[in-house]
Amino acid sequence: MANTSDIRNGLCIRYNHDIFKIVEFLHVKPGKGPAFVRTKLKSVTTGKVIDNTFSAGHKIDDVRVETHKYQFLYQDGEFYHFMHVEDYTQIRLLESALDMPQLLKEGEVLTVIINTEDNMPLSTEMPASVVLEVTHTEPGVKGNTATNATKPATVETGAEVNVPLFINEGDKIRIETEKGTYKERIKE
Repeated sequence: MANTSDIRNGLCIRYNHDIFKIVEFLHVKPGKGPAFVRTKLKSVTTGKVIDNTFSAGHKIDDVRVETHKYQFLYQDGEFYHFMHVEDYTQIRLLESALDMPQLLKEGEVLTVIINTEDNMPLSTEMPASVVLEVTHTEPGVKGNTATNATKPATVETGAEVNVPLFINEGDKIRIETEKGTYKERIKE
């Protein structure tokens, strides 16, 4: 058993007959009244995100988890297949267990969080950014660069990302996986 002072991003807790991962939290100490912790919880089984407030000192039931590196192999309908990078065992996860499946490219290595009680995978953590090639985008219009303008671009995984006008087909770009946004162009 833990309490609210142990809350941190990524902590998995048992709450309302489900296991949730803490996505965001904020300790609040108002001038009047007791302190509390405002949290954003993501269900590892359904992917649903809820907001919850715990009073200070509230007991929480934390779930002991381990993290392992897995390599993405392929997608088969709603299932994504992964291989452990050390012992080569394979697992498959539902699309709802993944944070940004549209940015996942074959061969990408990500972290899988596993419940130590029953060895079941709970959720995944993508790398901070991924490098993908632009497969389709409209050419930029000359002279339209004064206003930080963007245009839609389709990357090799099929995801659509807004990019600056100077990005062309065939360019490799770095995408922030947390928000799914363009970060920079990769020079080769």
